[in-house]
Amino acid sequence: MGGRADLAGKHVLITSGPTRANLDAVRYISNRSTGRLGCRIALEALQRGARVTLVAGPQSSVPQRAELPADASSRLRVVPVETVGELIEALKKELAGPDLPDAVVHAMAVLDYAPEAAAGEKVPSDRDEWHVRLVRTPKVVRLIREWAPRAFLVQFKLEVGVSEDELKEAALASLRANQADLVVANDQARIRDEAHPALIIAPDGRTLAQPQTKAEVAHALCDLMAERPHM
Repeated sequence: MGGRADLAGKHVLITSGPTRANLDAVRYISNRSTGRLGCRIALEALQRGARVTLVAGPQSSVPQRAELPADASSRLRVVPVETVGELIEALKKELAGPDLPDAVVHAMAVLDYAPEAAAGEKVPSDRDEWHVRLVRTPKVVRLIREWAPRAFLVQFKLEVGVSEDELKEAALASLRANQADLVVANDQARIRDEAHPALIIAPDGRTLAQPQTKAEVAHALCDLMAERPHM
C-alpha cells in the first residue's frame, strides 16, 4: 500500500461478511464468513484514495480508526445489515441515489436458502423434532447488475474441495451468467486466517492474478480497478 492514490475520486461500494436468517425469536442460521477479506479490500481502496461504502453483515470485520490513513475516516461509510432482505433494501437505496458507485465489489456471503417463515416466538426446546422448510433467496449479484449497469462489478465464487480447473469453470460460468466484470474464485478448504488462495478471472477466461493472501487479493483487485480506463 503506501502513497499510491490511483483510486482518488472513485467511489467503491463493497459488500462484506455474513448474512443471517431468523428461525424463531432467538435462533438463526448463518454462514462462516468473517468479513476479513471485505475489510482488507476496503482498507486498500481507502489507502489508494477512494471513497468507500462498506455494506457489512452482522459481526463483520470493519476498518478501525487506527488502521486508517489520516484523511480516510471521512471517506468511509459503513452500512450495517443482517438479513438478505436488509441487504437488498440497502443496495437498492445505495444504487438509486445520486452518488452512484464507480465499482461494486460483492464479497458478502449471501445465504442461498432461508426459512420460508420464522416463528415469532421462541420454539420450545423440548421438541424432539423441528422441521424447517428452506427456500431460495434472490440472487443479489444479478440485482446489483440490474440496478448498476455501468458499475465495474466484481463478484466472488466459493467452492469447497474442488480442482483448480473445476473452480475456474464454475467461476467463469457464474461470471458470465451474472454479467460481472471480474470474478474472484476461491476454495473454502484452502482458506486459513490470512491465507486466501484465489483466482481472479476475466470474462474471456483469462486468469489475471493468483493472489495467495487476503492482502494480495485486495491489492490485486484495486490494481485492476485502477487500470479500468472509464471506471
